[in-house]
Amino acid sequence: MANFYSVLLTIVTLVAGALWWYDARYKKPVRLQRIQAEEQRLQQQLDEEARARIAPQGRLAEFAQSVFPVLFVILILRSFIFEPFRIPSASMMPTMLAGDFILVQKFSYSLRDPIFRTELMKTGTPQRGDIAVFKYPGNPQLDYIKRIIGTPGDRIIYRNKTLYLEPACVEQSSECPQMQVIERDVTAQDEVYFSRSTPLVRYQEQLGNVTHEILIDPTIAPRTPYFYQQEGTAPDEWIVPEGHYFFMGDNRDNSEDSRYWGFVPEHYLVGRATFIWMSFEMDRSRNSWLPQWVPTGVRWHRLGTVE
Repeated sequence: MANFYSVLLTIVTLVAGALWWYDARYKKPVRLQRIQAEEQRLQQQLDEEARARIAPQGRLAEFAQSVFPVLFVILILRSFIFEPFRIPSASMMPTMLAGDFILVQKFSYSLRDPIFRTELMKTGTPQRGDIAVFKYPGNPQLDYIKRIIGTPGDRIIYRNKTLYLEPACVEQSSECPQMQVIERDVTAQDEVYFSRSTPLVRYQEQLGNVTHEILIDPTIAPRTPYFYQQEGTAPDEWIVPEGHYFFMGDNRDNSEDSRYWGFVPEHYLVGRATFIWMSFEMDRSRNSWLPQWVPTGVRWHRLGTVE
C-alpha cells in the first residue's frame, strides 16, 4: 500500500496526458478545419463561443486537458521533492506524535522513479541522526519512520538501555574512532509522556552533531533475547554492513526497529523528514458518536521543522 498512491497518481497522469495528446494530435486539426470552412462560408471571423458551438471539444478530452497540468505538477512534487506522511504510532515520541503530518524531502538522498523506485541520481548521503522514512525490510509495501543510528561500517551496542557507538574507520584516517557511550541527560518534564499508565523518563541524547530527546520506560526490562542476531557478534551488538543503515525509534522501549529486524538497505530509503505541517490531537472517547479518526483538536505549537 505504501507505493499504491504513487502508482495510481502516475497512471492517472499518464492517461490524462495521453488523452490530451490524442485530442491535440488528431481531433483538434479536424475541429480547426471545420471552423475555417464555416468562417469562409460566412466571410467573417467567429468568436470563441461560436467556434465551440460549431466544433465542440469532447468532454473527456476537455477534462483531461484541464487536469493534466495539475496532476503533472503534483506528480513531480510528490515523486521528487516533497511527499506528505502521517505519523501513525508513538514509536518516535517525543520528537513526533501520533497525529503529526510531516513533509518528507524526497531528494535528500537520491531521485527515484515513482513506480519501480530505480535510482535516477544520487543526491546526498544519509547522516547519523537523520529522521528518515524507509520501506520496512520485512514488508516493502509498508513505510516506517525512525532515526538513523548507524551508518555503513558502524559498530553499535545497545546494552542495559545504554547506546554505544564505534563509528566506521575511514581509510584515509591515521587513527580509527574508539567505542563511545552516547551521552544522555535527564531533561525537565514540562510535558509527561506515558506508556499506558507508566510515566516515561525523558532524556536528551547527543548523537554526533544532532541533539534530540528520547523516552525510556523504567518498568520494562531489556529485551535482548528478542534482538536481531547478527552472525559473529554479541546478542546486543551489530556491525552495519556496507550499503545498509541501522534505525531506532526515539521512544526506545516502544519501537519496533533495527534492534529486532535488522538493517535497512540504502535503496529502501524514501527521504528525510523535514517539517511538521499539521498536528491533530486524537483523544476522542470510545463512547463518542463521532468516528475515532476525527481529530479532537490541533496542536499548533508542534508545527515547524523536525529535529
